[in-house]
Amino acid sequence: MKTSHQNSGASSGLLAEFEGTVSGHRDGHGFVLRDDGEPDIYLPPNEMRAVLHKDRVKARIVRHDRKNRPEGRVTEIIERAPNPIIGRLLQESGVWLVAPEDKRYGQDILIPKGATGTAKSGQVVVVQLTEPPALFGQPVGRVIEVLGEIDDPGMEIEIAVRKYGVPHEFSDEALALARTLPDAVRPADKKHRVDLTDISLVTIDGEDARDFDDAVYCEPAKVGRGKGWRLLVAIADVSHYVETGSAIDIDAYDRATSVYFPRRVIPMLPEKLSNGLCSLNPNVERLCMVCDMLINAKGEVHAYQFYPAVMFSHARLTYTEVAAILANTRGPEAAQRKALVPHLLNLHDVYQALLKERGVRGAVDFETTETQIVCDEAGRIEKIVPRSRNVAHRLIEEAMLAANVCSADFIEQSKHVGLYRVHEGPTPEKKEMLRNYLKALGVGMTIGEEPTPGEFQQIAVATKDRPDAQQIHSMLLRSMQQAIYTPINSGHFGLAYEAYTHFTSPIRRYPDLLVHRVIKAALTKSKYQLPVLPTPGEAEAKLSKRLASRVKDPSEKPKKISADQLAWQAAGLHCSANERRADEASRDVEAWLKCKYMREHLGEEFGGVVTAATGFGIFVTLDAMYVEGLVHITELGGEYFRFDEARQELRGERTGIRYAIGTRVRVQVSRVDLDGRKIDFRLVHEGEALLGRAMKDKTGGHAGELPAQERGTSHKAGGQRTGKGAGKRSEARSGGRGTGTGTARRDATDRGADRTPESPIQALKAAVKKSAGSASRKQGKKPRR
Repeated sequence: MKTSHQNSGASSGLLAEFEGTVSGHRDGHGFVLRDDGEPDIYLPPNEMRAVLHKDRVKARIVRHDRKNRPEGRVTEIIERAPNPIIGRLLQESGVWLVAPEDKRYGQDILIPKGATGTAKSGQVVVVQLTEPPALFGQPVGRVIEVLGEIDDPGMEIEIAVRKYGVPHEFSDEALALARTLPDAVRPADKKHRVDLTDISLVTIDGEDARDFDDAVYCEPAKVGRGKGWRLLVAIADVSHYVETGSAIDIDAYDRATSVYFPRRVIPMLPEKLSNGLCSLNPNVERLCMVCDMLINAKGEVHAYQFYPAVMFSHARLTYTEVAAILANTRGPEAAQRKALVPHLLNLHDVYQALLKERGVRGAVDFETTETQIVCDEAGRIEKIVPRSRNVAHRLIEEAMLAANVCSADFIEQSKHVGLYRVHEGPTPEKKEMLRNYLKALGVGMTIGEEPTPGEFQQIAVATKDRPDAQQIHSMLLRSMQQAIYTPINSGHFGLAYEAYTHFTSPIRRYPDLLVHRVIKAALTKSKYQLPVLPTPGEAEAKLSKRLASRVKDPSEKPKKISADQLAWQAAGLHCSANERRADEASRDVEAWLKCKYMREHLGEEFGGVVTAATGFGIFVTLDAMYVEGLVHITELGGEYFRFDEARQELRGERTGIRYAIGTRVRVQVSRVDLDGRKIDFRLVHEGEALLGRAMKDKTGGHAGELPAQERGTSHKAGGQRTGKGAGKRSEARSGGRGTGTGTARRDATDRGADRTPESPIQALKAAVKKSAGSASRKQGKKPRR
């Protein structure tokens, strides 16, 4: 659908028109994300009236605004966003409307009286547009689905899957095909397979895992003239049951990955496969693809081979259980698994060798702490706890990395096209930013013009005992790029591998399934042909634009790409984009849950650590809650604060007070915006905290508790940061599974500098006045974000 949208005053003599996608902003303005990778075009609020978030448009630059942003006008609407809009149905003065849950849409949707269906006021609904917006008219739509009440259990997931377009229902054809599959391995399935049922392969996963992709086994072996190990990594043979181009395959490709939420998983494959026939459950025969490796004492893979096999998992072990056995081979856990203890010790020995080789290779290895949201039966958060990695996690991680490297090498040696997991080094801009940062902090080390992962690791090791170690390690992570799937092998920077791919999780990742098919084709001296793939969608277009914007060497001549290579590039782009889609949906749900959790703690005070500084405030992660919120710059005290980009800190011009990553502070939860996924804190100064505690003892309540009034800027819990100094659209950094970088994870337990910054006298007096007798607070100045 093409709609003309001409604006008065547009000059035909200005720059050429550009195509792109509209990206709305919460305060009414927006951008056109240009397809050609050039700087995005700013759209003021008046330009956003006739377009909606995700619309495809043509635009023309007409001027540069006060911030020197290229400001444009939409000249033509190429295509309206096809996705429905989710929001709450409201009735105001007899008029029905839906307020979009995603504030980037910027406009309420009018609903005619006969188009509300069975929905009631206040319920969350899905709306299909019937009339697009215009310069002088709101969009009109009809309710096509009622999701329920806003506080219904699991509502946050129902919203997220629709908001991000996550496929959450299998097609009838896929479900029908799944029903025709057998319930167990048949004799015919075992033909031309190696029988490994007598090998003590075991699975090692988390307590809450339901599908088991991988099993491991290790025994001592002579490698060359020295000692070593034979390591078997057996992976579920999904490709045996999911044929290329079948109904199940089409659905799996559409999803590209399983999506994990607290208490719920949206699987890539129907449950009969993901939790049954393909899952390496204990004490049943299963088909698998095996990477059989010989590893020498230095931790180097001396030789490897791939082959299809049939296996029998001898135990379903957990990380906690294995860590306990390795810590005490005479303990109760070891007594229950007595026959497996020698095999687990062999696995630990080969792990130590692989870990040693990792150090020699110079791979990046930052220790991080992930968090886990623990919910009750009603879906409410009971607590947020740290999920630390023990020796068993690392053991499995190293075994999987070895198998993934072998699969990449096998594809490369076989001259087949396949998908690599590529992680490129930092861009020139990020290299320069990191160098300036390290210099400003007085770190006596830096990175070269062509940095190696070893340089990053050396800086991390050299600074690990500094009080600002968390700040430095966070910046090292932020300077890296995001990993992607592509048929063009450029190596994996973070893991320091020349070639790397994903082979070990075909139940939950489509690229792994493709790798299995390519390996099988190579084993039979044939060639795997990709099926005809759907046209890339919006997520792929956005990622393609981002990749196109990467700086290319001008001396490098573009290579001719075959049709086959183009098809594989499209598949890699699709899988990479949908991986990001799954991450965004998961973060959105976690942010919702954290906001609901923090609503119960309004007015309460907590200690925390600054995890980021920007031009509009500081982000603080609470010690006890592992929840992050924003302290707006207007809450920092009665003076002017300047953002130092090199040091990534806010500094008071008069007092010299500095807020940087790692600074310890005390904050009060002042506001929670569930719809916006934002949490606001206010800084509690030392004198105010003492007075607050005294008043609490006297009154039995919370001193200084603030009403949940609107304030200038809030923080999207668990989401991206925006604003001056935060970058245009911050990305999550990526590595392989378990590398500590699957999304940009910050260690919320590192305490950084062990001090609370002193406040100016004026700010202290003002704070005491507020807590002692002020009935209301002045509303904070709304910043430009």
